[in-house]
Amino acid sequence: MSDAVLSETPLPTPGAALPPWPGDEIPVRGGTVFVRRTPWTGPLGAGDGDAPGSAPRERALYVHGLGGASTNWTDLAALLAVRFDGWSVDLPGFGRSRPSARARYSIRGHVRAVVDVLQHVVAQPGDGGGRPVHLVGNSLGGLVSVLAAALRPDLVATLTLISPAMPVYRVPPAFSRAMLLLLVPGVPTLAERRLAGVSPEQSVRSMVRMCFGDPSAVPPERIEQAVREMRERAEQPWADRALARSMRGLISSYLRLGPANAWRAARGLRMPTLVVWGSRDRLVDPALAPRLAATVPDGRLLVLDGVGHVAMLEAPEPTARAVLGMVETRPAEPSVANSAAVAARPRSVRR
Repeated sequence: MSDAVLSETPLPTPGAALPPWPGDEIPVRGGTVFVRRTPWTGPLGAGDGDAPGSAPRERALYVHGLGGASTNWTDLAALLAVRFDGWSVDLPGFGRSRPSARARYSIRGHVRAVVDVLQHVVAQPGDGGGRPVHLVGNSLGGLVSVLAAALRPDLVATLTLISPAMPVYRVPPAFSRAMLLLLVPGVPTLAERRLAGVSPEQSVRSMVRMCFGDPSAVPPERIEQAVREMRERAEQPWADRALARSMRGLISSYLRLGPANAWRAARGLRMPTLVVWGSRDRLVDPALAPRLAATVPDGRLLVLDGVGHVAMLEAPEPTARAVLGMVETRPAEPSVANSAAVAARPRSVRR
């Protein structure tokens, strides 16, 4: 394990709150998912006269957490556009993605969807085509990203984990007794009805209090955007079920005894991996940060003082600099085609 290196690459100056990036549906096994695109801008100050191909242009995929959506990555993807073409996925049942045909909302199903999107991104023509992708995940999306990278390392150039929901043996204090009832058969249906009775404004206020280290620092325009997004989500008939059932799967992983598959997967990762955590994370214990960074063979660690569970929203610039610092110092990776032997190795992902 080593400390994260922060890149000195010039980044755009934050201005007014950006609107969500546009997107479209792409096919995955069991249906389609909605994916937003953040176009590559190239380095700041690069002019039209620069030689083609002189600036690095790679690809990144961003995976949100429980109750989140592709819009969680708007600001970070904009900063990283100096180097990456960005894809941000709505996991099945979240954002604008419909549930899969089986609609189980399992970790395995989310991993399958992310692998399919990675393959789609790699296959797109143009600069960066045919090469592994920089995978970035938060919370539930971080757990899913660990398992996807372990399953298909040939598709992943680097891995960034922002407060990933790695399995632990106790329930975080932020999880109420009501949440634990989701483990009882039949209760998720009651939870769906309860969630349906919560207004978008109440949902957003609750998420801000739980996820941000300093809720008072969240710009009002970001709150307004979140409320509009929550209203849109509330109109989708599957929204409450997706949240309740996914939450049940995640809590079950917290309570699972014995060796946890995600920790075994982390030990086998070989790509450069960045672990980012906020010191005020109320959902996933920051004490896990050095443990995870030490578990991954090529791990580096960034702990952000005073930040909560969603560093990409609360501290996008230092997060972007840590990602770029890892990417700029990594060894060159082979193309996906040249890594076919790696992908052919038998692997499995458990629930």
